[in-house]
Amino acid sequence: MDYDQKSTNKDIEERFDNDVERFSTLETGQQSTIDAPLAMELITAAGAACSPHAKNILDVGCGGGNNTLKLLERINPLNCDLLDLSMPMLERAKHRISKKTTGEVRIFKEDIRSVDLAENHYDIIIAAAVLHHLRDDDDWEQVFSKLFRLCVPGGSIWITDIVSQESPEIFTMMWERYGDYLDSVGGTEYREKVFAYIEKEDTPRPVSWQLDLLRKVGFANVDILHKNSCFAAYGAQKI
Repeated sequence: MDYDQKSTNKDIEERFDNDVERFSTLETGQQSTIDAPLAMELITAAGAACSPHAKNILDVGCGGGNNTLKLLERINPLNCDLLDLSMPMLERAKHRISKKTTGEVRIFKEDIRSVDLAENHYDIIIAAAVLHHLRDDDDWEQVFSKLFRLCVPGGSIWITDIVSQESPEIFTMMWERYGDYLDSVGGTEYREKVFAYIEKEDTPRPVSWQLDLLRKVGFANVDILHKNSCFAAYGAQKI
């Protein structure tokens, strides 16, 4: 794959700067994602189940703050660190979350690859619809290793994202199903728009590959919470 043809961080930042409203609806999550409300419910419930007395959380690619808000319905107060490339997203997320918790809410306009955060600090890490922006194998492994270091012992990471498939035939089948879903939401024009920015921005990996990588970098108790077509919710604990 020619990663040089993919969107840069600046490209991604500019698109999301202009898309705040779509990522700020708690009831629906992200409309272009299949089962977004269910995935959001599952990853936040899993984080709360594994760390019921959590104090510090990190929301990677926080968008408008939906996942942190959902987690706060289960554990509150929480100190919430919010990371995103888009300042308008961060400002919206901080505004919404600060009204729901007395914990400290900090924002970081930076890439997870480069941001300087305390290791062994976070009880729960959430990464929703963001890791598909990672590129080659080394990029993925370095970020997963960093997320492992950021977790406290006993902490956990929970991911929901677009995923590819190991089998080309299954990939084609699942992609067709996803296209049917997008048609049902917004018609042919919407499907083509979503497919175009996925082609430009995203480099998803199979969920099986990611689970193996979570184990490789040190996580244990790896679980799939849900999978439907090209989307999955999954995570692991640091023991």
